Order: sequence, then structure tokens, then C-alpha cells
Amino acid sequence: MSNNFAAPAETLAPAYTGRLGTDPIPALRMPKAETEPEAAYRFIHDELMLDGSSRLNLATFVTTWMDPQADRLMAETFDKNMIDKDEYPATAEIETRCVNMVAALFNAEGLSETDPTSATGVSTVGSSEAVMLAGLALKWRWRAARRAAGKDTDRPNLVLGSNVQVVWEKFCRYFDVEPKYLPMEKGRYVITPEQVREAVDENTIGVVAILGTTFTGELEPVAEIAATLDELAAAGGPDVPMHVDAASGGFVVPFLHPELEWDFRIPRVVSINVSGHKYGMTYPGIGFVVWRSKEHLPEDLVFRVNYLGGDMPTFTLNFSRSGNQVVGQYYNFVRLGVAGYTQIMESLRDTALMLSSEISKIDNMEIITDGSAIPVLSFEVVGDPGFTVFDISHELRARGFQVPAYTMPANAEDVAVLRIVLREGFSRDLAWKLVVAIKDVIGRLRAGNEHAAQAFSH
Repeated sequence: MSNNFAAPAETLAPAYTGRLGTDPIPALRMPKAETEPEAAYRFIHDELMLDGSSRLNLATFVTTWMDPQADRLMAETFDKNMIDKDEYPATAEIETRCVNMVAALFNAEGLSETDPTSATGVSTVGSSEAVMLAGLALKWRWRAARRAAGKDTDRPNLVLGSNVQVVWEKFCRYFDVEPKYLPMEKGRYVITPEQVREAVDENTIGVVAILGTTFTGELEPVAEIAATLDELAAAGGPDVPMHVDAASGGFVVPFLHPELEWDFRIPRVVSINVSGHKYGMTYPGIGFVVWRSKEHLPEDLVFRVNYLGGDMPTFTLNFSRSGNQVVGQYYNFVRLGVAGYTQIMESLRDTALMLSSEISKIDNMEIITDGSAIPVLSFEVVGDPGFTVFDISHELRARGFQVPAYTMPANAEDVAVLRIVLREGFSRDLAWKLVVAIKDVIGRLRAGNEHAAQAFSH
């Protein structure tokens, strides 16, 4: 007796059969035929499993975790083009609110709690675009002043440390500005006021100071550098403005060290960039640049377009981009507020201090920065234990932790370090497991070298 009932085919099909299970998907050419949505998803999803775990990536400053509600909001706004402000007025208004909040956080001049146009700034695709815009404003203002004085404008230069992020090198190359790099030295990985004094001249468009360096997380002495430039200008020397690259520290220092003056409270600081996708705690793709006041953003750099409906000023290198990063940033501002950001930064700092304290107890490990400035710690191998920071990094990766090892910048290249960046989503429990992994790795490396030495002696 036959059974005429047959279950739907998909309930009988094994998970991986057919073309997906036997033939590779074309990698360098579009396939000739369509692929079922679920099969395309499964193929790509499975390949991405070969990536490291983003939450255990202690190399990156970039956010890897957000509230599920933020995930949902950002997914709902992927399709909104940030540049179409006439079509998406609510998204445009949210961007304006974010810019005002950032400008107020950095103590910009002339801000009004009721006038959204009182802040001068823009959201960007990370700090890379923000840096370009700030650099262009410095160059334009320098050039205008030189022309007004009847002087040449052929040789603009920018004073900055050799410890800057590569985007500053790109700015100088792309926009024909001579970089004047101030070298580091062993034991000093930030620029000094004395170096700045010697480097600036009448062709200097600005001095860049970093609030949270990429190499060690240190805060450069913004107020001291500004005081030196004030003295130089008062003595008849060049009157040089400052830009603060606060990509890493701009959303940390106001909460951990509110008394520290590094922002627009210092008159010589004319512009600041910050990454929302770092300690602003938003997924990659959001940054801000803000100016002290409108006079520091040359009008020549602002374009107005009306072909999207409505007359809109725009000052960006990029044009179309999703509005969802701005929405995600606004969610964080509303959700956390000053109290929430303060609590998170204090927690991350405490975790960093715990890590640096435990690592400092290990023989041959020396802490360079302990994570008290921003939640970033760095350390090096000292003495001759028979292994390097690169060996430690390699072995930690095998345990799932991605901890970068690298050499320091110009004039300190003989120093190699490990760096750990603590971010929201990396718990104290995981930090303890990292400590255990570091101790285990170093113990095994040390034992392996001792065994090899004994074998060699025999």
C-alpha cells in the first residue's frame, strides 16, 4: 500500500547539497546564473566565519558592539541617503543635533541651545574625511591671509608628529602641503612644545596635536603647545593656529578628565575632529569635524546644490552615504547622555588599569601606557627573554585574541610594542581571560626557549 503523502521538498533537502555544496561560487567574475537568496546568504555567511571575532579584536579602536535597539534603528535607516536632506528632513535634523552636541562637548564659541545653526561643523565618514576637511580649512585661511599681505602662497606646510595616523600623510600628499614631521625618541612618543617652536614658520598652515595617539593612546600636551605658539606670536613670530585630532580621545577625555583643557577653551585651537565610530561607540562610518566658530570655515569651501530639492549647503569630500550611522550616533547620545558615557569610560579605564597592573607583574614586560588617559594600554618586552612582542601576538591570535605588535614611529623604530584597546563589549571577565592567555603564552615561550637552550648545550 503506497503512501501518497509527500512532505515539501525543502523539508527533505539536506542543509548543504547541490551546487553550493560541490562547486565554488565564482570569485572574480559574476556568475552566469542566479543564485537562490538563501543559498547566496549561506555561502557568504559561511565564508565570513573565517574572519577573526570582531569582539576579540583588541587591535581596533572601532566599535564592535551596540545595543540591539541601535542595531534595529540602523537597519531601518540603511536606505536613507544622508545627502538628500530635503527628502529626509528628520535624518538631516538629527545630524544637526549631533553636530551641536559635539560642538558643545568641545566648548565651541557662540553656541545657542535654541539655534541649530550656531554650531559650525559636519558629520563625516569617520575621522579620515574630517581630517581632510579641517586641513583644507587651515590651508584656505592661511592662503587668504598670505594673499591679503601680498605674500606668496606656494609653500604651505603642516607641523605634526611622526606618530600621526596615515590619513594626515594622505592629506599632505593629496592637497600639496609639505608635512614637517617631528620625530619621536625612545621613551617619548608625543610631540613637545620645544619641537613645535623650532618647526613653525610663516608658511605653516597649522599645528596638529593628537588627543589619544594611535601608537600608545597618549594625550599630547595641547595647552602647552598652544602657550608656546602664543609666546611666539606675541614676540612677532608666525601666528599659527592649532587643530586637535581627537579621533580616539574626543569621546573619552571630556568624561574621564573634564578638567583637562585641550579643546576650544584654548583660544588657539580652531578645529577638532572626532570619530563617532571609536569611543562615540557607533558602528564604522561616522565622524565629525567642528570649528571654533563660523569664521574658521572659509565660505569658499562650502557648496550649495538644489538638484536634490531645496537649497542645501554642503562641505564634504564624500557625497552619497547612508544616514544610518548618524542615526546610530544620535541613539547613543540620547540613550547614554553624559552619565552613561562617563560610566562606560570609567569602566573601560578600570579594566585597562587591571590589565596593565597584571601585565606589569610578568618578568620582562614593561608598561608604556597604562590606560588611564584613554582605555588603551601598550607594553614592550625588555631584557633578553628569547622572544619578542611579535611572538606573543602570534600566539595570542591562536587563542582567539587579536593583539597587534608593531614598531614605533621615526627615530624610535627600534622599540616594538603590543597594544590593547578596550572597547564597550569587552567585559572584565574577558579581560581576565586575556591576562591568563598572556601569562600562558609567555610561560610557554619562555619554557620553549629554555628547552631549546638545554638541547643546544647537550
